[in-house]
Amino acid sequence: QVQLVESGGGSVQSGGSLRLSCAASGSFFSTYDMTWYRQAPGKQREPVAGITRFGLINYGDSVKGRFTISRDNAKNTVYLQMNSLKPEDTAVYYCNIWHTNYWGQGTQVTVSS
Repeated sequence: QVQLVESGGGSVQSGGSLRLSCAASGSFFSTYDMTWYRQAPGKQREPVAGITRFGLINYGDSVKGRFTISRDNAKNTVYLQMNSLKPEDTAVYYCNIWHTNYWGQGTQVTVSS
């Protein structure tokens, strides 16, 4: 059983920045492909960014150029640096081990105009 714990959410004004963290339990983090998803009220959960065990990265179109995903295998942690935040980025952000049902509890990000 793997536990994922997100942190770093909060409330910011448009144009601000936040850095989310997702810490994983266990000893196999370096073998996981990790993803960040978000879910806004009334909308489906959508992928935001992903990073493979080999360091390959992809982003959703709406966040390209503004968000950066990274990982630190020594700390069992994946990060999401979010810059130039917009009100439409408001959502609960979740981390996930790709192709598994392991999800964190989510962290709320609220961006005000």
